[in-house]
Parts: sequence; C-alpha cells; structure tokens
Amino acid sequence: MSNIGVIGAGAFGTALASVLASGGNTVTLWGRDAGQMQRIDKTHQTPYLPEITLPDGLKGTCELSDLNGSDVVLMVVPAQVTRSVLQAENFAAINCPILMCAKGIELKNGLNQTDILHEELPQCVTGAISGPGFAAEIANGKPTALTLGIRDAGLGIELQKILSTPTMRMYLSDDVKGVQLGGALKNVYAIACGIVRGAGLGESAQAALLTRGFAEFTTLAAKMGAKPETLSGLSGFGDLVLSCTSPQSRNYSFGYQVGTIADFGQTKTVEGIASALAVGALADQYKIEMPICAAVSAVLQKKLSVKDALRQLMSRPLKREV
Repeated sequence: MSNIGVIGAGAFGTALASVLASGGNTVTLWGRDAGQMQRIDKTHQTPYLPEITLPDGLKGTCELSDLNGSDVVLMVVPAQVTRSVLQAENFAAINCPILMCAKGIELKNGLNQTDILHEELPQCVTGAISGPGFAAEIANGKPTALTLGIRDAGLGIELQKILSTPTMRMYLSDDVKGVQLGGALKNVYAIACGIVRGAGLGESAQAALLTRGFAEFTTLAAKMGAKPETLSGLSGFGDLVLSCTSPQSRNYSFGYQVGTIADFGQTKTVEGIASALAVGALADQYKIEMPICAAVSAVLQKKLSVKDALRQLMSRPLKREV
C-alpha cells in the first residue's frame, strides 16, 4: 500500500484518486473548494462524478501540506493554471516525484507541463501520465491503459507498480516530451472532428480529418524531439482516436456545439481551445504547415466560419500523401 497525493479535484483528478484508492492505496485528494472536499469526506460523493461512490481510502483536503509524506503526487489541474498552483504556498515542501497529468500546452510560453514544473521548482523529480481514458469509465472500474513517461528507468518501474491497479494498467516510456505532446495536440483535432460532425459533413470527412490531423501533429511533435513510437502509442494515436470519436470528450463535444449552432460558450474546461492557439505559435516557430490546426484556431477566434474554413482546406494545393 502506498500514500498517493492527487492535486486537482475535477472529474479526471477525482477519477484517478478513486481508482487508486480502490486499488488499496491511501489517497489524499487536494482541491480549492473546501465545501466540496468536506462533501467527499462525509458523503463519498462529488458533483463531477455524480453516479460514483468514492472509496473509503480517499481523503479530501484543501491543505497542500497534507500531501507531505506522499510516495508520489499526481498533478491534475487545468494546463493553464498549473503555474499558479505550483507557486502556491507550501507546494515546494512536497518532497516526492510529481507526475503531470494535464493534457495541454501553456498558451503564454508554449511549454509542456513538466517544463513549467522545472521552471518553478527545478529540484523536483517529474514525469507525465497520459493516454486514452475518460474520467467516468476510470472511476467505474472499466479497463483503462495509460502511459507513464519518466526518464529515470528504476523510478519508473517503481511508480508503474504503485500506479497500476486491477483496472488501470500503466505502460512505461522514457519519452516524457512525446507522452505530453500526444495528449495536448490531439485535443485540437478532437475539436475539429466535433465541428465536422456537428456541421453534418459526414463520417468520411471525419475519418480524413483524423488521419491528416495525426500526420500534422506527429510532424510537429517529431520536430520538437518526440519519438515516433510514442506518438503511435496510447498517449498519441490511442488518445487521438478516443477523443475524436466520442461525445464523452469535452473537446469533441465543444467542437460539435460549435459546428451545430456556432455556440462558443462552455462551462467545463476544454484544453484544446488554448492548445489550438499555442500549437499555431509552435508551428510558426518550427516552420511547419499545420492547415487543420490553423483552421480550428481561426474558427475559434471567429476569424473564419466553419464553411469558409472547410473551403480553405479543400482548396489547398494537391500533394502526395506523406
């Protein structure tokens, strides 16, 4: 049995905390909302997963100091607020490996989550967890396979054992950058696939977009130092397929809403919105053409209508498939 901390009491953070506690670990879940943390302790319920009864081994807290003594901490806050949480009082006192689980790129600086951690707390040992998994299914004990990216092979094996449960399997990778890029970049194309379905453009268009989107993001990720095999694995292609084909995906659902009624409002965190803008800047930096990402970014900024974006994509010069 291990002591595991989870920072971020949204749906995905709570789901990871729940499955790890069900696997026999003692889990401390940190969140900002004191009322929500008290409800978790008293009722074993959370509004983010209303049909789930959380296990007894899960404790809610608003105090980061309660995570001291953890064997490992999973950081599952939205990508754009990662830095502010890292700067919080008492965070630096956490003395254990910290695994970044948000699937997003910092808009301001174009940084992965582990890069942000290294800037703020360079002494921390860090890695990343990503892959195809919906919060409700993980919490319900449905079989899930994720990738744990960490450079220290010995520590990776140890953490792989700690974080694997009867229903959640961790695969190990030393490609920390690739694990994170796959999870972040696929969100842009999940929005695009949602727009295609919402606009009634058909399944053929969705399949073409998913395939060409995969080609786009693997090109950028490889330029940034990711390994091709990582992008073809769970945290790349696997996560892309799941997020681009299911209404359970927040990014897909948001895109569907945009494609159906051109409504850009949302009440849940949609990581792909900021990622689309960040990826566009990275494409310029690495001098790579990413027309699908550019079209999504233009639509989200209301510079192009869905119809005009489609016309622009379909009128691009003909080329060989690569």
